[in-house]
Formats: sequence, structure tokens, C-alpha cells
Amino acid sequence: MGTEWGPPPATTARHGDELARHLQAGRLDAARRSADELLATDGRDEALALLAEHAGSSPAALELFVEVLDGTGVVHRFAGAALLDPGAVEDVAQDSLISIAESIHRFDGRSKVTTWAHSIVRRRVADHLRRLRATVELEERHRPAERMSSMIAERVSVRQVLADLPDLYRVPLEPRDLEQLPYAQIAARWTAPRAP
Repeated sequence: MGTEWGPPPATTARHGDELARHLQAGRLDAARRSADELLATDGRDEALALLAEHAGSSPAALELFVEVLDGTGVVHRFAGAALLDPGAVEDVAQDSLISIAESIHRFDGRSKVTTWAHSIVRRRVADHLRRLRATVELEERHRPAERMSSMIAERVSVRQVLADLPDLYRVPLEPRDLEQLPYAQIAARWTAPRAP
């Protein structure tokens, strides 16, 4: 029986031992079940490490490793943390999984699989952004003169909206948005004694 913190360590160890035995014997269906049981007992890192250890020498173990890694969602989360476009996240995650599979023989076990995978995802994100930058033509609306006039128009609009606000709201916004003062200076203005 587990505690509120998860299953007992013996349960995780038992599932890990079973997974290792099944991988060594080449019983991949049994290894898949053991990996699922290990994942269910919060043994993600152990399951991935055991699978990575065998993935370099067995194409079937490599397939299971990629399947389990993809199933954990960590590669998608890493890509999603760096990219906003869901399509780009999916593309980068797939590129990353391919890169991970191709370089599994370089994983030496000195770090967690997820840490190692994160470094690969970071490189695939950088590659994606480089390709994007190289292929996206700078549109007319993104040129410096256009951006500057847009910023000036926006500033005028902000000033007009602020002018219509009651003092209670306008006074604290002006120093921050128009004068771009740090919050500490704005707070000092508000807490300083005022002349009668």
C-alpha cells in the first residue's frame, strides 16, 4: 500500500527489476506492461533509464523507449515551453523524438533521460526558429519606420484613454506607462507626505 507520497519504494524497485529482466530476455510485450506498471508507480525516470540502456542494442527496445518517452509528454512540454504555435510544438516534438532515437547510443546515464532529452529539444527548438527566421520574409508592416509610427500612434491612444480616467486610476498609471518609472519610485511618490 502506498502513502500519500506514492507507492512504497519496494513496489517501484520490483517493477524496475521486472522491466530489466523482460528487456534482457527480449520479451517486449511483457516489458511494455512492466514499463506501464513502473510509470503508474511514479517510476518514470527509472523506466526511461532502463529502456534507454537497452535501446542502443535492440531496435524493438528503442521503439518501446520512444513510445514510452512520447507517452510521458515531457518532449511536448519542453517544446511547448519554448514555442507558442501548437503546430510548431508538434513538429519540434517529432523532430526531437527522431533525434533522441538516432542519438540514444550517446546517452551515458550520467543524467536523467529527461535532462538529456531536454538538451536535444532545446537544440531542435533553436533549429526550428533559425529555419523560421530564414524563411519568413520581413513584411512591410514589420519594418522599422512602420513599427515606430505604430508605437507613436499607440502612445497617443494610451494618453487619450488615460486622460479620460478618474484621478484614482490615472495617477498611478501615468508614472509607470508614460514615464516608465520603476515600481519602487512610484510607490515612493505615493507614500511620500504631501503638502497641504
